Amino acid sequence: MRRRVEEFIRKQALFGRGSRVLAAVSGGADSVCLLYLLAQIREEWELELRALHVNHGIRGEEACRDEAFTKKLCQRLSVPCKVCRVDVVSYAREQRLSLEEGARKLRYEALEEEASCWERQEGGPVKVAVAHHGDDNVETILHNLFRGSGLKGLGGIRPRRGKIIRPLLAVTRKEILSYIEENHLSYCEDSTNASEDYTRNKLRHQVMPLICSQINGRAPEHILQAAQRLSQADEYLEGRALLWLKQYGAWEKDEGQVIRAGADAGKLSREEPIIQTYVIRQLIRGMAGSWKDIASIHVENARELLEKQAGKQADLPCGLMARRTYDYLWVEQKGQMKSFQPPKAEFKTFSYEKGMEIPQNRYTKWFDYDKIKSGLSVRTRQAGDYFVLPGGGRKTIKSYFIDEKIPAMLRDGVFLLAEGSHVLWVIGRRISEAYKVTDRTKRILQVHVSGGNEDGR
Repeated sequence: MRRRVEEFIRKQALFGRGSRVLAAVSGGADSVCLLYLLAQIREEWELELRALHVNHGIRGEEACRDEAFTKKLCQRLSVPCKVCRVDVVSYAREQRLSLEEGARKLRYEALEEEASCWERQEGGPVKVAVAHHGDDNVETILHNLFRGSGLKGLGGIRPRRGKIIRPLLAVTRKEILSYIEENHLSYCEDSTNASEDYTRNKLRHQVMPLICSQINGRAPEHILQAAQRLSQADEYLEGRALLWLKQYGAWEKDEGQVIRAGADAGKLSREEPIIQTYVIRQLIRGMAGSWKDIASIHVENARELLEKQAGKQADLPCGLMARRTYDYLWVEQKGQMKSFQPPKAEFKTFSYEKGMEIPQNRYTKWFDYDKIKSGLSVRTRQAGDYFVLPGGGRKTIKSYFIDEKIPAMLRDGVFLLAEGSHVLWVIGRRISEAYKVTDRTKRILQVHVSGGNEDGR
């Protein structure tokens, strides 16, 4: 048992010689095994070892019994122990969580805070060891599968997450109980472990025994093997997504802070759906700061915007939204969307006489009125927009924006005077050769614009 756990610690680089480790000890069999193993290897690994017991206050006298037992165990093993008491019932009610989820959140908060306090006092990193084992991992994988998780959830519990490490993932609950019996250790039994009110307990006491007895006795082993492959696939796809964003992503900042992150919609549309999904997940995670509350339905809603027209949007967790523009799919904080105001356009027609001086004003332009065949509109870009070059060739508005190096995030704020897809005037910039005034012009359309956003700013 000790050899297998030490091999797992080395293989997963959970900690090294001379590390500081804070063990989470509930008093149950798993955490007792964890603490005893860490105490056994403490001298050889030159560890500084401490323990933290979190009293959730939801099992009355039983919780007090567990606290007293843990203190006594730590004293016997010469491990400094601290007790933290939390009010799970009130917290779960306020946060609208189940007691199980509320207890988990408060427990991890207490562990992270105690580790940070140790770091502040003595410097250097502190690892937080928790007692999840292989069977816990199987239950987590099944739970995630049944609730529709993606590859990350199906990859199971990770050996490392920030300060958190899980040295017992390489062993099973049966092996832990055998180890405790061989070393004549005692532990506390949590009465809630037998309750069928919790999903995990149903998986543990009903689903897994049925699978092992009726389908395959080695099912847990095979589930863990599959999870390892899924975890590797997840890590590979995350890496692909990050490389893709490095090449085709865009970030807009305000006073040094990223206010929105985007992906080139055209290029992303041509990728396989799985790459689209992982790129969008990275955009959402980058803006949200974590994976918390990011579900597959949110990613899929954002991905569907790739097939929709500019201006469409989708709500996301953490106060975020996804928005489709002409070139990009953006993820941004709600309320950060730029408000591009169209300019006010004044139209005037009059007869043209040779020798009249054409205005050179950037916001006043003349056009040959008789070359206009249908109604005009002042709008932003659309697919297929173009203007005519000297000599008769066409140039798309998209190519023009690229050549002029107009930033992608500003292109939806550049307004156009257009007749259908033919752009008479990129307002504030250039006009189409097809509508220019010539010696044969008889009537002039004068257009003067004011207000709005100059170049989308």
